Amino acid sequence: CPSFVTVEGGHLKHPSTDKDDMFAVRLSSLPVPELPETRKPYAIVLAGIGGTGVVTASSILAVAAYLEGKAVSQLDLTGMAQKFGSVTSHVWIADTQSDIGSTQIAEADADLVLGPDILTAASPQNIALYRPGKTRAVINGYEQMTGDFTRKEDFALPRDALMHDLTVSCGDGNVAALDATRLSAALLGDAIGANMILLGYAFQSGLVPVSEAALFKAIDFNGVARSFNKDAFGWGRLAAADPDFVESRAAARHPPADSRRLSETFADMVARRADDLTRYHNAAYSERYRKLVRRAEKAEISRTSGRAGFKEAVARYAYKLMAFKDEYEVARLYTDGTFLAGIRSQFEGAPRLVLHLAPPILGEKDEHGVAKKRAFGPWMLRTMSLLARFRRLRFTPFDPFGYTAERKMERRLIAEYEDIIGELCANLDQENFDLAVEIASIPEAIRGFGHIKERHRADAKSREAELLRRFRSPAPRRDAAE
Repeated sequence: CPSFVTVEGGHLKHPSTDKDDMFAVRLSSLPVPELPETRKPYAIVLAGIGGTGVVTASSILAVAAYLEGKAVSQLDLTGMAQKFGSVTSHVWIADTQSDIGSTQIAEADADLVLGPDILTAASPQNIALYRPGKTRAVINGYEQMTGDFTRKEDFALPRDALMHDLTVSCGDGNVAALDATRLSAALLGDAIGANMILLGYAFQSGLVPVSEAALFKAIDFNGVARSFNKDAFGWGRLAAADPDFVESRAAARHPPADSRRLSETFADMVARRADDLTRYHNAAYSERYRKLVRRAEKAEISRTSGRAGFKEAVARYAYKLMAFKDEYEVARLYTDGTFLAGIRSQFEGAPRLVLHLAPPILGEKDEHGVAKKRAFGPWMLRTMSLLARFRRLRFTPFDPFGYTAERKMERRLIAEYEDIIGELCANLDQENFDLAVEIASIPEAIRGFGHIKERHRADAKSREAELLRRFRSPAPRRDAAE
């Protein structure tokens, strides 16, 4: 039952104005950094995403320099990017205007890189502006997905590779990374402050050639969220001088949800999934999962001493298949309190929820054979609350949803996976271990709902059949003497 929700009426909550008691105390005790000289023009590159305040941040820098009587040049390279596209700003600051030649920063000429978006900061055209030993970079480590995520199913932001490229281009020790987006959301109630946190961090690191007083005057002239932006700048300064304090305050103000916590041990990984399957269906269903995982763990230990990865794959992908999103589970997730608490944390006023659902039982499809979504008012949440209580009808003849082709397929996948894992466990050895892990991970490729899920299932099963053929008929070993 694929779904999404729109919110009508109400409005987004304003950022928190609660002051941290220790914020002003710690900030007042910070030493004022020595600012860079501008007798020689100082080049700053801001590289981010449109719609997140990159141009505003560069304008604040430029205005601050002007207010101090410095010469300044600002060039915003937005092109056709607009909102959510790559945006780069070039800012030159110097003592006299005649010292500034081109408005565009030349190759290997950047002194400072402020990177609200790591992908833009590490793009080839921007990398060309950096020089080892000269360029310093302050990068937002938050992983902001690009449009490639919608076109490439396995897309993952190559953060480590991007950081490596930045380090090579700027030199060892010249790149600082912090999750400014997360810190801004936790400390200020709005992620939009990330750019000012980066600016504050760079300032405290002695990389910004204008004073705090001038920057604050520029923020006042901008006239938007003055107190908010100044606080963000202050938190950035503290992040550079006392990162442990900033992290502790962020955790205290916005502790991460348990669902976002990564399991630290295999036992924890299994326990969390088993607990969720109890809520999903019942304790017996959870024990069915645990039994399969225990079998995989025993086989890995007894048959492939010293190897790891098989039991983790089984624990991860057995859970994925068993926790398929049917009507009962969608109803439970919408009405167990977590979803509505999230809405209340983000919106105020009188927001009205509209649920867009395509229940397979209705069987409505468009001209392409794709299930059609229908809009349902907030009354649907009451219906869902009742529906969630009947989830124990799942897997019984009394389940009206269980007769649809998609639900039959999902339940068949679970049984097939259990049979395959049983075969893998019985024949596991050092030689076929990696192949067994790959087979156990096949459900990773089964994604989506309806016709999309069926297409992925067919592709995954084709791949699975090939891997099983190789597992069952391994190539003969070559004699070691050869």
